[in-house]
Amino acid sequence: MRIAALLVALVITLSAAPACAGDVAAAQGVIRAQEQAFARDDAAAAYSHAAPAIKEIFPAPDIFMSMVQNGYAPVYRHKSFEFGEGKSEGNWISQRVHIIDADGEAWEALYTLEQQPDGSYKITGCSLLKAGREA
Repeated sequence: MRIAALLVALVITLSAAPACAGDVAAAQGVIRAQEQAFARDDAAAAYSHAAPAIKEIFPAPDIFMSMVQNGYAPVYRHKSFEFGEGKSEGNWISQRVHIIDADGEAWEALYTLEQQPDGSYKITGCSLLKAGREA
């Protein structure tokens, strides 16, 4: 009986792994969509990917866009934007992004996203650190 229970637990664990990979892929899609909205200067589209808590802090798309332009220039304008490691834990995703800014400087961004009641993911934050520096 214990062996059967262990096998069931193993099957459930293994079958959950693709869902986590799917969650990370979905989160990457949200980040990529926001990145493309920044490239088009589409404040409304970029803002639509922000989590409710972010929208409370920045209550309008133009205010949000100004914050990104001034505080997250490598995210706003860059030469390269490539996904690194992504992790899923419960309703949360953390996703590393390797960025080369408009001046050729390397940066590491750590995005966090939370799954919303409708199943979508929204960006809850982005920490930006010049590559090669410790946090």
